[in-house]
Amino acid sequence: MAYEIRSIPPGTVTAPTAGPPPDQDRGQRRGRGTLVAVSDLHVRYDENRDIVEHLHPESDDDWLLIAGDIGENVADIRWALALLSSRFAKVVWTPGNHELWTTSNDPVQLRGVARYDHLVEICRELGVLTPEDPYPVWEGEGGPVVIAPLFLLYDYSFRMPGLDSKEAALAVAEEAGVVCTDEHFLHPDPYPTREAWCRARVAATEARLAAVPEDLPTVLINHFPLVREPTRPLWHPEFALWCGTEATADWPRRFRATTVVYGHLHIPRLLICDGVPHQEVSLGYPREWRRRSSAPGRPVQILPATTAVTSDATGTRA
Repeated sequence: MAYEIRSIPPGTVTAPTAGPPPDQDRGQRRGRGTLVAVSDLHVRYDENRDIVEHLHPESDDDWLLIAGDIGENVADIRWALALLSSRFAKVVWTPGNHELWTTSNDPVQLRGVARYDHLVEICRELGVLTPEDPYPVWEGEGGPVVIAPLFLLYDYSFRMPGLDSKEAALAVAEEAGVVCTDEHFLHPDPYPTREAWCRARVAATEARLAAVPEDLPTVLINHFPLVREPTRPLWHPEFALWCGTEATADWPRRFRATTVVYGHLHIPRLLICDGVPHQEVSLGYPREWRRRSSAPGRPVQILPATTAVTSDATGTRA
């Protein structure tokens, strides 16, 4: 592992120390690694679990960004994070909606913030960075860049045209038979609603991002897209309600994002929105990735930047 993370006041950004001596080879020199990303591993499926078991870095210096939805059960989440953190130089994780579900078959029955905090503690035990830790700085090729994992949820503001309230939008979605499973399993405790939790997360995260030095660009990682545009191809447009918040629409430009990394939609592709690349990096369910021509589960290279544009606008549910 080439870099060690250390905290630098005021605690919003961390920086790597110097790498090993230049005569050490096999990927151990500064700048030799790549920054790659994946999401929506859904390891409760045996086929997906097998893909994760065979996921290896190409260099000892590679960092892996995981944009949520490893699974629903805490044991599965721990298994995947332990495995991947033993292989990659650094793993950075942000939760998806599935990690926050409290289902009857999970021995861990924590809900809401308590469940999220429990997952953060597991990550810290494994050396995995989370949205609660100081942001690290990628110093490999394409850097220096601040790597900012975000946890923001959604606030039902991605509504269909003409619908001016959450209640009206939910009624239309229910009539169409499109209701996210979050309504049953994702509890916001102690917040009264998921949108209240979202508002709190947005406010706290916005303050942290505003404190990042202005001379440093960022890579923003969030399970849900930060802008509305990626939801346009959804087969069921009503599902956009559970896909983000309008409050982050200007964040990619405002916080100097070189790339926005997200998942959730199971539509792996690269979009350029307002001049900023938005990269969806999901594996998805077996029924989805079997239809794709690319090798399933291969992480997407984020830095150094590539010019490849991928699109698989299947519009399936997350």
